[in-house]
Amino acid sequence: MSAKQTPSIIGKIYRAYEKPSNSHCVVLENRMQAEVLLFENNTLCTATASEFDTFKRQCVKIVDAYGCLGVLNVNIDNKVALFLVLVTGCQSVGKISDAEIFKITQTTFVSLRKQQSDDYASEVRKLLNSGSFYFSRYVSQDVRFDLTLCAQRQWNNCVPDNRFFWNRNLHVYFIHFGINTSQWLMKIVCGSIEIKTVYARHKQARIAIISRLSCRRAGTRFNVRGCNDDGYVANFVETEQVIYLDDEVTSFVQIRGSVPLFWEQPGMNVGAHKVKLSRSIESSADVYEKHVKSLIDCYGNIIFINLLGGANSNSKENESALSYAFEQKHSTSAFSFIPFVAFDYHQEVKSNGDKSLQKLKNSVDPYLDSFGLFYAKGNSVVKHQTGSMRINCTDCLDRTNCIQKFFALEVLAKQLEFLCQNETDQIISRFEEVFQQLWVNNGNEISRIYAGTGAIQGGSKLLDGARSAARTIQNNLLDSSKQEGFDILLSGNAFNNELLAKAKALLPYNTWQCHPDLAEEMCKKYKSYTYKSNLRISIATYNVNGGKHFLNFDSSNLESLSKWLLDPYKVSLFDPSKKFFLNDNNNLPDIYAIGFEEIVDLNASNIMAASSNNADSWSKSLKNILSSKRDYVLLTSTQLVGVCLFIFVKPELLPYIKDVTTDSVKTGMGGTTGNKGAVMVRFTLDATNLCFICSHFAAGQSQVADRNADFNEIARKLKIPIQSNDYVYWCGDFNYRVDMDRLDLINHVLDGDLEEVLKYDQLLAQCRDKKVFENFFEAPITFPPTYKYDILSDEYDSSDKCRTPAWTDRVLWYCNENNDWPNGKQVFYGRAEIKESDHRPVTASYEIEILCIDQALRERELNVLWNEYGPIDGVILVHIENTDFPLNDESFKNIMLQGLGSFGKILNARYFTDHAEIIYENGRFAANALKIKQISIYNYTLILTAKNNNWALAIKNEIETITNNIVPLWTDKLRSAPMRPPLPARSDQSPSSDGMPNYPPPSNVPLPPLPPRQRMPPPLPPRNA
Repeated sequence: MSAKQTPSIIGKIYRAYEKPSNSHCVVLENRMQAEVLLFENNTLCTATASEFDTFKRQCVKIVDAYGCLGVLNVNIDNKVALFLVLVTGCQSVGKISDAEIFKITQTTFVSLRKQQSDDYASEVRKLLNSGSFYFSRYVSQDVRFDLTLCAQRQWNNCVPDNRFFWNRNLHVYFIHFGINTSQWLMKIVCGSIEIKTVYARHKQARIAIISRLSCRRAGTRFNVRGCNDDGYVANFVETEQVIYLDDEVTSFVQIRGSVPLFWEQPGMNVGAHKVKLSRSIESSADVYEKHVKSLIDCYGNIIFINLLGGANSNSKENESALSYAFEQKHSTSAFSFIPFVAFDYHQEVKSNGDKSLQKLKNSVDPYLDSFGLFYAKGNSVVKHQTGSMRINCTDCLDRTNCIQKFFALEVLAKQLEFLCQNETDQIISRFEEVFQQLWVNNGNEISRIYAGTGAIQGGSKLLDGARSAARTIQNNLLDSSKQEGFDILLSGNAFNNELLAKAKALLPYNTWQCHPDLAEEMCKKYKSYTYKSNLRISIATYNVNGGKHFLNFDSSNLESLSKWLLDPYKVSLFDPSKKFFLNDNNNLPDIYAIGFEEIVDLNASNIMAASSNNADSWSKSLKNILSSKRDYVLLTSTQLVGVCLFIFVKPELLPYIKDVTTDSVKTGMGGTTGNKGAVMVRFTLDATNLCFICSHFAAGQSQVADRNADFNEIARKLKIPIQSNDYVYWCGDFNYRVDMDRLDLINHVLDGDLEEVLKYDQLLAQCRDKKVFENFFEAPITFPPTYKYDILSDEYDSSDKCRTPAWTDRVLWYCNENNDWPNGKQVFYGRAEIKESDHRPVTASYEIEILCIDQALRERELNVLWNEYGPIDGVILVHIENTDFPLNDESFKNIMLQGLGSFGKILNARYFTDHAEIIYENGRFAANALKIKQISIYNYTLILTAKNNNWALAIKNEIETITNNIVPLWTDKLRSAPMRPPLPARSDQSPSSDGMPNYPPPSNVPLPPLPPRQRMPPPLPPRNA
C-alpha cells in the first residue's frame, strides 16, 4: 500500500463506515493510505480507492478516529465477538524529537458482527479510556519513535519490546489476513509519560519521565501479586528519566516489580493487609531463577533493593514473612552473587529521617556508578547504561516511588554534567525542580493503575488518609471488573472453555493464545507428541477435633502420624514393572494430598477469623515426617476455618507443575460462614490436570439432605468445574452416617461383618441414587467405622449422646471419561490407629496414568501442521484459463461457489476482472481446494492458487507477534548504526575504520562487597489465614 502523503502530527485521519449488504460489512478508511479495509463475514481484505468509490455513497459513517488499535477478539458464552477498536479521543502530552506523544482519552468499539453489543467489551473500553495508555505520532515516516523502547534501546535500533506492547493481541487479526500493521495500526503502552520543556539559556531541553508497565502479569492490587509460572511479576514497571537537548540525549532506567515469589493477599483487606505465601519458598525456586535471568538478559547487571519491613520493626501487612522469604530465596538461588540490599524503609526513615537515605546511598553508590547512564551526541554513543536497580516494596508504589526519585535525582546531576557543563547553578536547580514534580506525577499515575488512587506521599496526612480509604474501597469491591478488562485486552480469544483448558495444558502460550484453529488441530493430534507415564498419589484425611492433643507435636505424636502417612508404604503397593514419572524405586507416593478438618476449634472467633498457627505447626510436622524417608517439599496449602489441605510433592516434580490454583467454598449457615465447606488445590502436572478437594459437610444423624446440599453447592461454586480436570480426589469428613441400631452395628463390626453394615451407609445410598458424587469412585471399605471414638481410647462414643459409629471420613476419586487416556487404579484404602482425636484418619493410594509432552515431537508436529495447514487467511485465487472472469454471469458464480463450497465453508467471495478471491473459514478448507489445482465449470477451466504460498512463514509471523521477546538494554557487542535524521557534523568525532561510530565499552570498575547486614533474617512468623 502506498502512502498518499506525509501525515500531520495529529488529526482524525480514520473513518469507519457501515456498508449496507446482506452480511454485516464495516469499511475502514485511512486518508494516508491508497486503499481501504473491508471487514465482512469474519474476514478482512483490502479494496482500492476506485473500488471504494463505487459504493462509498451507499455507506453510512460510523465514526471518525485518530487511530486504530486493531481487532479485539472476545469469547462470550462460547460465542466469538469481534470489535474494531478506534481511538476517538486523545490529548497531547508533549513532543520528543520528531515525535509527539498522546494520551488516549476515548475509544470507540465498532462491532464487526450483526446485532453484537459492545457491552461485551465494556470493561476493556473503560480501561483504555482511563488515561493510562499512550501512543506516538511522527513527522517523518523514516524515523519511528517506538514508545516500547527506552532511548538506549531506540538508539540500538531494537525491535519493539513486547513486554510493553499492550495491544499486540489486537494486531493479530490484521496479520492473519496479511495487512501491513505498520501502515494501519499503532502500538500503545500503559503507564505514565510526563514531558516538560526546560530552557538552558538559548537552548530548549525536553525532559521526560516515561514509565512503561509490563503487560506480562498485569492487573490490580489484590488480584495480581507476586510472580507467575513464567517468572513474570506483578506491577513490573520500567521508568526512564530522559533529557533531549539539540542532538544530545541522556537517559537513566530503573525498574520495579513485585517480590518474585508466589504470594497473595486473600480475602477482604482493610487496615493491615494479610500477606500469604501461596506456594512454599522451595516451590518458588524455578520461577525465581527465571525472573532473575530475564532481568539479566534485559538489563545486564542488577542490584536488588528490598524496602519491605523486617521482623525487628513494626512492619505492617505482615511484610516480615514476605521479606524473609525473599531474602532466603535469593541467598539460596543460583544468583546469590547479585547484590541484595535490605532497607526497611519505614523503620529507617522513622528512626533516622533523611540520614537513612544517605545510608542507603552509600551502600548502593558503587554499583550505581558502575551501571552508569546512557549518553549520545550526534551519531555517537558516548556512554551506555550497563545495569539497573530493581526496587520493590509490597505494592511497588509509594515507598518505591520515593526511593526511585531519590536515586534519579542523584543521577540527574551526572546527566547534566554531560549536557550543561558550564551552566549556572540556577539552571541546574531549574532541572531539579521540574524533575521533582515529574516524579511526583509519575508516582501518582502508576499508583492509579495498580491501586486506583494517587500515591501516598507522606506530605499531607489528610490527603494520604483519603487516598488510603479510597484504595480500600476500590481494591476490595471494584477491582474485579477492572481485572476483567486487563484479562480480556491481553488474552481475549475465540476459545470455548473446554478447548482452552486442553490447549493450555498441551501447547505453548503463544500457540493457543494466537491461533485457536491451530490449537484445536494440535489438541486433536495430542497422541502424536505425548506419551503416558505413571504417577503415585496418596490422599489422606483426618478430623483432628481442634488439634488439642497435637499442640506440641512430641515424639509420640510424630510416631503416630508416621503410622498414618508412611506405614502403608512399607509394603509394595505400586506395580514395580511400570515406568513411573519419577523412577526413584522407593515405593513412596510422588504426591501427598493431606486434608484436615477441625484443625482449629469451631468457635465463634475462629469462624470469623481463624488463626493459621495450627496449620503452620502441622505443615512443619508433616514435612518432617514425610522427609524422614526422602525429600518432599510443600507445594501449597489452603485453609477455610477448620478445613485445611496440604500438597506435598517430590522436589523433582516442581519444574513440571504449573497453574496452581486454590479456592474455597463456605457452606455453613447458608453459605455465610466457613465452619463447614471445602478447600481446593488444582494444578497441571506436565499435561495432566489434577484437582484435590477437602471438605467438611453438615453434621447430624438425619441431616442427609443438608450434606447433599453442601456437596452440590461446593461442586457448583468451585472456580474450576469438576469435569475440567483429568483427575479429582475428594476427601474429608463428609459426616454421612449409618442408619442402623447402634448396638447391632457395633456387634456386626466386632464380628467383622462390615458388608451388612455398609448396606445402611448413607453416602453409598446417596451415590446409588446419583444425588452426590456422580461419576466418582470409592474403593470397597474394609476397615471399621472411623467415628466416633472416645479420645485416647479404642471405645466408640460412651458419652450421653452415644453416637452411632459411622464412616464419616472418606476418599473418593473421579477420572474424566471424556478423555480417552486417563486411567488408574486404587491400590490402598485404610485407616490408621491414631487415638488423639474422636476420628480415625484415613488414607487412600492411587496409581494413575498421566499424559506427558515430548517437546521435540510437539515442535515437529507444529511445523508439520503449519506446512499442511494451508493459507492462514483462507484465501485462494481463482483464474479462468485463457480468458477474463465472467463478472456478469451470476449463474456461473453460483455454480462455482457450490463446487468450491464442497471443500469447506466459504465466508466471502470477491470478483475482479481477471480473477476471483474465495475466502474460506480456515486454511484447512483452502488447502483442500488447492489440492485439485484446477476444476472445470461451464466449459471454463478454473485454475486455483494460493494468494500467499508461504503460509508457514505467515503463521510463524502471526505467532511471533505475541511471543515474549528479550530486548537487551546493553550488550558488549557493537551495534549497527542507528537510523537517525541527518545531524550536524562534529569535528571531535573520529569514526572507526569501517565508518561506524565508536562504542566504548563500559569501565570495568571492581565492585566492593556490600556492607554487612544490620539484621539477621528472622524466623518466618506465623501466617494469618
